[in-house]
Amino acid sequence: MLEFCKKVLVEVSFDRILFTKELNKAIKWLKEKEDLSQLRDWCLQRFGSKYGDIIHQSFSPVLA
Repeated sequence: MLEFCKKVLVEVSFDRILFTKELNKAIKWLKEKEDLSQLRDWCLQRFGSKYGDIIHQSFSPVLA
């Protein structure tokens, strides 16, 4: 599921609203803290310069 979420995020990364919607959906789908941590790290590495604010905001309640 983690790899699927990554593929979707890459596909929608052209649009800020779609990226936010799909990131939040991915966070809900992933159940394990390890998967969530991996997704957060991957998102920050891949999209941090463009969507860093969205990534931090989306993960803050989940990985506090």
